[in-house]
Amino acid sequence: MSFRKVVRQSKFRHVFGQPVKTEQCYDDIRVSRVTWDSTFCAVNPSFVAIIVEASGGGAFLVLPLHKTGRIDKSYPTVCGHTGPVLDIEWCPHNDHIIASGSEDCTVMVWQVPEGGLVQPLTEPVVVLEGHSKRVGIIAWHPSTRNVLLSAGCDNVVLIWNVGTGEELYRLEGMHPDLIYSVSWSRDGSRFCTACKDKSVRVIDPRRGTVLLEKERAHEGARPMRAIFLADGKIFTTGFSRMSERQLALWDTENLEEPMGLQELDSSNGALLPFYDPDTNVVYVCGKGDSSIRYFEITEEPPYIHFLNTFTSKEPQRGMGWMPKRGLDVSKCEIARFYKLHERKCEPIIMTVPRKSDLFQDDLYPDTAGPDPALEAEEWVAGQTAGPLLVSLRQAYVPSKQRELKVNRHSLLHDGRSATTSTATASAAPAPIAPSSRLSAPPALGSGTAAPAVGGRLDDVLQEMAALRALVTEQGQRIARLEEQLSRLENGHV
Repeated sequence: MSFRKVVRQSKFRHVFGQPVKTEQCYDDIRVSRVTWDSTFCAVNPSFVAIIVEASGGGAFLVLPLHKTGRIDKSYPTVCGHTGPVLDIEWCPHNDHIIASGSEDCTVMVWQVPEGGLVQPLTEPVVVLEGHSKRVGIIAWHPSTRNVLLSAGCDNVVLIWNVGTGEELYRLEGMHPDLIYSVSWSRDGSRFCTACKDKSVRVIDPRRGTVLLEKERAHEGARPMRAIFLADGKIFTTGFSRMSERQLALWDTENLEEPMGLQELDSSNGALLPFYDPDTNVVYVCGKGDSSIRYFEITEEPPYIHFLNTFTSKEPQRGMGWMPKRGLDVSKCEIARFYKLHERKCEPIIMTVPRKSDLFQDDLYPDTAGPDPALEAEEWVAGQTAGPLLVSLRQAYVPSKQRELKVNRHSLLHDGRSATTSTATASAAPAPIAPSSRLSAPPALGSGTAAPAVGGRLDDVLQEMAALRALVTEQGQRIARLEEQLSRLENGHV
C-alpha cells in the first residue's frame, strides 16, 4: 500500500523572515502620505531611496545603506520636482542613477554622488517631458543601457533613451483607462500591463502592437497588478467580485483560463508582488498589511505553492526590494525587504536555514549583473538579449561608475552613429576578486544568532591545509629544478 506525500518537498519550505535590530533601522523618516499604490522605496547594493513628505514640491531621500539610526530632519534630499513624487526606481546598470516620476507630469533622472548626498540635489541629469498628466510608473529596461519606460495617468506609455533625452516610442490608444502596473519580460522584448478596465495586456513596444489581451483577469474593481515571470508566464494580483484578494498565474500561450487561482483574504489593500527569477519565488506584500506571504511557482499543479508568511505588528506603508547581488550569501540570505512604517524604514531578512558554511549552489544560481547586454541603439534596431549573468560565488566588485551625460540628438534618425557620441551611464565590466564570498553591503544581523565560531575555525583549518599543500608542491618543484641543474653542471643534458 502506497502513501501519497502529504508535505511537498521544497528547499524554500523553511524560509523565515527576521527584522534587524532597532539600531540598524532608518529612523525618523517622514514617509510620503500621497495616495498612490507605489512601493515608495527603491533599494540597490549601495543606497536606499524613500519618497518622503515635502512642502512646495516632491522629494525623496537617498541614504547609503550603512547610514542607519536616526536620520536628521536637515538631511539633504533629491528635491527637483514641483509636485509630489509618485514612483522611483534605481537603474539596474548603474548604482548611482535613479529615475523618478511625479505629479508635475515629468520624469527626472538623477546621478547620486559617490558616498551619498552632502547637499540637496536639485538639478537632474535629464528631464523627460512627454506626459500630459501625472507620471505614476517608472520601469528601467532589464538588459539594455539607458532605456526607460514611463506610464502616466494620461493612459500613455513612453519609452525613452535616457542617454540622449529622446522619446523612442509613444504608445497611446492601447489603454482606455488608468494603468495600474507595468512589467518588462526577462529579455525586455515586451512588457505586460494591468489596467483599470480589468484587462491584462502584453505589448511589443518596438512594433507598437498589443500581442495578447486578457479581459476581466480579476473581476473586482480594486487595483490589480501583473508581472512577467522568467519563463514568460504572467503572475497577477487583484480582487474577486466579492472583493476578496486573489493571486493568479497565466500561460501566455492560452489566456482563456488561469493555470492557477488562489484567494487570500478580504482585506482591501492592493497586493504588491516581488519576484525572484533565480528561485521562482514570489513575495506578496499588501499595502496596509503587516505580513509578507511568499509562494513558489513550479511546473506541476497547482503551480502556485504557498510557502510561509512573515508577520509583524506594524502595517507597511511601502516596501523596498534588494537585488540579488546585494545579499549576504554567506548567511543563506535569499531576499531582503525594506519595510516602510509611518516614521521609519525597517530591513527584513529572508533566510534559508542551512547548517553548512559553504557556498550554496542551489540557492544562488547565476543572477543578473550590473552590466547591460545591449546598447539602446542595438535594442531599437531589433536586437534582443536577456540580462548578463554573474556568479555570486565570487566577489563582484563594481568599478568606478562613470557619470551619465546627455547628448541630445535623434537616435532614430542617426542610427548606429549614435553609439560613439552617447555617453554611457555604466562603467566597464568589474574585476572579479579572488574570494569565495560575495562582497555584500554591511551585514544586517538580527541580533539573535550566535556567532559562527565553528564556521570560522573550519575556514582557518582549510586555509592552513591549502597552504601546506602549496608548500609541499613548491618543495617538489625546487627538488626537480636542483636535479636538472646538477645534470647540466655534470654535462648530462
